[in-house]
Amino acid sequence: MHDIHELIDRRAVTTVFQPLVDLATGDLIGYEALTRGPEGTPWHTPDALFAAARAVGRETELDWVCRAVAFRTILAADPDPDLTWFVNMEPMASRVPCPDDLADIIEAARTRLRIVTEVTERSIAQDPAGLLAATTALRSRGWGVALDDVGADPGSLALMPFIHPDVIKLDMQLLREPDEPHTARVVAAVGAYAEGSGAVILAEGIETARHALTARTMGATIGQGWHFGRPGPLPAPVAATARLPFIEPPALSTGTPFEIVARRRPVTRTTKDSLMAMSRHLEALAGDGSEPPVLLSCFQEGRHFTPATSRRYIRIASNSPLVAALGTGLGNEPAPGVHGTTFGADDPLRGEWNVIVVGPHRAAALVARDVGDEGPDQQRRFDFALTHDRALVVAAARALLPWLAPVAAVPLLLAHTG
Repeated sequence: MHDIHELIDRRAVTTVFQPLVDLATGDLIGYEALTRGPEGTPWHTPDALFAAARAVGRETELDWVCRAVAFRTILAADPDPDLTWFVNMEPMASRVPCPDDLADIIEAARTRLRIVTEVTERSIAQDPAGLLAATTALRSRGWGVALDDVGADPGSLALMPFIHPDVIKLDMQLLREPDEPHTARVVAAVGAYAEGSGAVILAEGIETARHALTARTMGATIGQGWHFGRPGPLPAPVAATARLPFIEPPALSTGTPFEIVARRRPVTRTTKDSLMAMSRHLEALAGDGSEPPVLLSCFQEGRHFTPATSRRYIRIASNSPLVAALGTGLGNEPAPGVHGTTFGADDPLRGEWNVIVVGPHRAAALVARDVGDEGPDQQRRFDFALTHDRALVVAAARALLPWLAPVAAVPLLLAHTG
């Protein structure tokens, strides 16, 4: 094997599988598929493999290859249809068509396998619009979605409502630090979310019986780790003894944030000057605390995103999982690490001033619509509503995701480890 190009061209990867079990009964739920490059090459580990593909601009193609090879291996084993297969997905792969030579096996998996697609916090933060479209398409096929490495990054907690996962995978480090305050905060937030949504909690990295017991105290019902089996070839026969349930995701609300909130909350009229204090208060919430929330804002015109505002948003984005500033003329990345978009003069968002904050334990939305006054800028009037209803805030925030352009990726390697 001469280089990474030859490896990808020859589809020369293999898949190993690690079992997922019911922590209460020991029943087999399914397996996670984990990619390996050729042994004896610099690309055997998934980190090295994907780093090399990323360096030559073929990461998304490699991602399709890894999934197709995993599906081919699974289908060749003629598995029990009740088994659930966890397969990773790179963030940008959803925007790239499947290579022609892999299309048949991807389609066969779609019709014959119960798949849970694993995504990470960075997937949402890098390309929220693409990931929302991808997960919607996956669910239309009857597949599930898992949010991986929850707790490894504080931002993953704030992003759970946006992906609405069927499975929440607790990062393995939590089992090793069960008495740490950070672990307690993560477990509380995940437990509350799972109770309200019906999501299943899965604990990774279980290596001992004590780890398994700790995982159950954290609310996990499914376990994965060396205690149950190391990654390896599929055994024969491959049969399930328990079935993982999928949940019904909430329907996407139609309309803009103002329209969504105004249907449920009273609307009041006031001036821009009066709204500024509310807006700053919500921005302050986004920059406060050890569990940084998502911040999504609409500024109407790019000129309202002043240099001082830009500096605030850069500071917030350095610590928050997802920050966006939308407005005519702002472009796809109006400040480093801040998502934006390009929309025209007739876009309905151009008339709105929105500030939406979603965190693990807090949610708030200020939504306002310009009534079209002329005259001094600070005296322009807006119809507005303010809500702290979590479900309503999340609905308003999710309505903005399709507008967001991707931002430059941070070169983390989480999705294909194992």
